[in-house]
Amino acid sequence: MDRLEGRVALITGAASGIGRATAERLAREGAAVVITDIQDEAGAVAAREFGEWGARAVFVHHDVTSEEHWTTAVARAKEEFGALDILVNNAGMGDLKTIEDTTLAEWERTVAIDQTGVFLGMKYAAEALAASGHGSVINISSIFGTSGGFGTSPAYHAAKGAVRTLTKNVALHWAEKGVRVNSIHPGFIATPILEQAKGTPVEQGMIALTPMGRLGRPEEIAAGVAYLASDDASFVTGLELYIDGGYMAR
Repeated sequence: MDRLEGRVALITGAASGIGRATAERLAREGAAVVITDIQDEAGAVAAREFGEWGARAVFVHHDVTSEEHWTTAVARAKEEFGALDILVNNAGMGDLKTIEDTTLAEWERTVAIDQTGVFLGMKYAAEALAASGHGSVINISSIFGTSGGFGTSPAYHAAKGAVRTLTKNVALHWAEKGVRVNSIHPGFIATPILEQAKGTPVEQGMIALTPMGRLGRPEEIAAGVAYLASDDASFVTGLELYIDGGYMAR
């Protein structure tokens, strides 16, 4: 399938997990991919491995909380591949602390990565996306951007909730410019972050809360990103797409 032939995509947090799976899916559908992350070795490996099977891929070191890094990443996309058509704001972090245990520094760091990083991405990619003629932004939020979850991770919930409504706000602002903006809300996904929970009551609890009875796979989130990035979703903007095994249907 070559739905994205000729397109250029920038994916943050793409050295591993959902980000890497997304970068690979977009590349296999024909896009040139700019893999960005703070994990330099893993990011460089991903770009090299993609190149070995014929993809156009480059890695850029990128702290999503830095304005300078954003301008560099967008400029690199244009220098390497001539344009920027697709932006996937995937980089994120979280914890399981309660409101009482969360320090101000921890709150601000989570919000900076999970919320401000998305704002900066859209701000600094705006011009290139508008020039594309078929610009598409996919912001990775979470089921916890809509639900209260377990009553823990207040900074993560607050930031992911902000991403949900920021997505709709910018979707309306850019609708007449031909740039679509949507959010994806993953459920419990089997990524390296959850490796420490494998076989534990935490993992069992996540599975029990998922009507389909299993954890999701990064590739299943990537498939949703590929759809929203493509012309198959040409009349879709401001959408929140839940890929959660039925969690939010409860």
